[in-house]
Amino acid sequence: MNARERLTDALYGAGWSTVKKLPEPVAVRLGRVIADLAWRQRGKGVRRLESNYARVLPDAGPERLAALSRAGMRSYLRYWMESFRLPAWSAERVAAGVEIKDLHHLTDGMAAGKGVVLALPHLANWDLAGAWVTTKLGIPFTTVAERLKPETLYDRFVAYREGLGMEVLPHNGGAAFGILARRLRAGGLVCLVADRDLSASGVEVGFFGETARMPAGPALLAQQTGARLLPATLWYDDSPVMRGRVHPPVEVPASGTRREKTSVMTQALADAFAKGIADHPEDWHMLQRLWLEDLDPGRNPERDRKGTP
Repeated sequence: MNARERLTDALYGAGWSTVKKLPEPVAVRLGRVIADLAWRQRGKGVRRLESNYARVLPDAGPERLAALSRAGMRSYLRYWMESFRLPAWSAERVAAGVEIKDLHHLTDGMAAGKGVVLALPHLANWDLAGAWVTTKLGIPFTTVAERLKPETLYDRFVAYREGLGMEVLPHNGGAAFGILARRLRAGGLVCLVADRDLSASGVEVGFFGETARMPAGPALLAQQTGARLLPATLWYDDSPVMRGRVHPPVEVPASGTRREKTSVMTQALADAFAKGIADHPEDWHMLQRLWLEDLDPGRNPERDRKGTP
């Protein structure tokens, strides 16, 4: 472990050990102070966030994008302050902290006994939503976690999410997919954050008028197991309660190859995600490159000449 990795691990450890002990109003103010400081420094993540927002709101001018990126950083730090404090929240606090519209899509799917794949973008606080599902609804679920460096940081995240009632699998390809499929065939719930995939197996989709790549896993799991595939989106408002919506099921096409069906279904997920992001762009915590033109600027020389970050 190098010095930077040790520092990263120590900072996250301090967050979970210290922030969770703060009174909630103090944690809220601290998150806002840190967010505004990071926004004023205009580091790489803030610039990327602003660039991504420019895709979502192509008519927005510099002042609008700057205001949106500031709100986005505040939302992002709200996510972290909540996440650091979640292990100390009571079941009653978790249950009162989330309100979901059209929940019947999820509960009806679980009652059908064929399993449900719930797919979400990086909106608001997906960890809080997961804790709410296990606590308020009493539904256990399985998810995957990306391997992080250092390994001790990955272990912290796994322990954190398992402490919230989730079964967490490492994101290591076929082995995780097989376990997820078994959970679904047993009538279980699988929850996956699914708006970004940089692997060669990702599915290209149209996303806010340009091409991005999203994971094929949710669509493939639904095809192979018969589970219901549900997009879900989350957002914050000015209250302490996080809001959300479960969207109607994404159906498996009646015809076509597996690749063609996967493409159609993943595009349907992308469309549902785009609706939620367009409605609440400041709560989309995408501080990394997403669109293929950003990952490979040579794909669009005209855009590259304009200097888009």
